Amino acid sequence: MKEMNFKTLEWKDGYLVILDQTKLPLQVEYLDCKNFEQVAKAIKDLNIRGAPAIGIAAGFGVVLGMQNRDYKNWEEYQNRLNQVISILESTRPTAVNLFWALDRMRKVVENNKDKNFEELNQLLLKEAISIHQEDKLMCERIGEHGASLLKDGDTVLTHCNAGALATGGIGTALGIIYTAQAQGKKIKVFADETRPVLQGARLTVWELKQEGVDVTLICDNTAAVLMKKKKIDCVIVGADRIASNGDVANKIGTYNLAVLAKAHDLPFYVAAPSSSFDPSISDGEKIKIEERSEDEVTCGFGKRMTPLGVKVYSPAFDVTPAELITAYITEEGIKEGVRFKV
Repeated sequence: MKEMNFKTLEWKDGYLVILDQTKLPLQVEYLDCKNFEQVAKAIKDLNIRGAPAIGIAAGFGVVLGMQNRDYKNWEEYQNRLNQVISILESTRPTAVNLFWALDRMRKVVENNKDKNFEELNQLLLKEAISIHQEDKLMCERIGEHGASLLKDGDTVLTHCNAGALATGGIGTALGIIYTAQAQGKKIKVFADETRPVLQGARLTVWELKQEGVDVTLICDNTAAVLMKKKKIDCVIVGADRIASNGDVANKIGTYNLAVLAKAHDLPFYVAAPSSSFDPSISDGEKIKIEERSEDEVTCGFGKRMTPLGVKVYSPAFDVTPAELITAYITEEGIKEGVRFKV
């Protein structure tokens, strides 16, 4: 497996160490999360973000929430588990990987009621480590499948951050670029800044530069001009949740790019693990969309940029209809979308 030049998260010495993404790109600092409340806060405050990464972090959060406690009986253990999972679930409502990972942790306990509490906690740790390791392998496979769609010399537009910073491995959308580059293909990238908290400008550009990828930062409203000038060959984005009909919830601004890609006859690819597909959701209209604090828009990075008292609407995600998607790239292969064309 390819190793990145940084670690997004790591279980070390009995606690979770997280690369603090709110400090990037100017500072590389790590947070030591020694209890589940710290993990929950880190997810809520975007110290760690990206659907697969927060699922992994939540798994370790359950471990931290259950260990080093004296339980009198099974009921007390079960109540504690429910409390820990409930708090972790409340951190980010849109990303399905969070709930998928927490459900896996819950099932470990449900399927091992004959074990004592110490054994259960060891099984929970084993499951959290497995979720992390599986994600690394998943990223590698997505990279291999997706790289087959890129030609030497292609230029890719990406939005937000769907790289190693958002996963436990090399990333989904960016994992494809890393894999193509490792194959000897010269790939260029345009990265949207991704307002309002600039995941593209702060994180994607930083990450790509760490790996020696030729990347150019653009404002969110520049994509159409580049497409018109034929400077972009395809768009590759990640996903936080995919409904059963193929609608995709991803970072706000993704829908804009999908519409533009169709208007300019460009492939629009979604790279995501199979765990991002939610069969319980029939279509995108039923996906719960998280709304963020108005301060992220009015006082970006501590500096007020708007008049006092202005009303703000700030959804963290939007939904891209399935008919705008060329293909879904998963660890299982390439699934053709409604407008498949390579």
